[in-house]
Amino acid sequence: MNHEMEMEISCRDCVRRHTSDCDDCLVTFVLGEEPERLSMTSDDAEIVQLLTSEGLVPRLKFVSISSRPGGTDERTK
Repeated sequence: MNHEMEMEISCRDCVRRHTSDCDDCLVTFVLGEEPERLSMTSDDAEIVQLLTSEGLVPRLKFVSISSRPGGTDERTK
């Protein structure tokens, strides 16, 4: 039985979207300038972790809007 987990990251849900952090984020690096979402399996995440730890790709800088107190996006206020 396959117990592989899948993770999906949507740039629309990131508080760092349209900031300088976005320019140097793993999602932008992998998908280009106007990424919408990145899907990774747990195996993919392990490989990304290895590449990131060796400085070969930028780290993931995703911070969910819902992680803010009140779950709001400060950019839309």
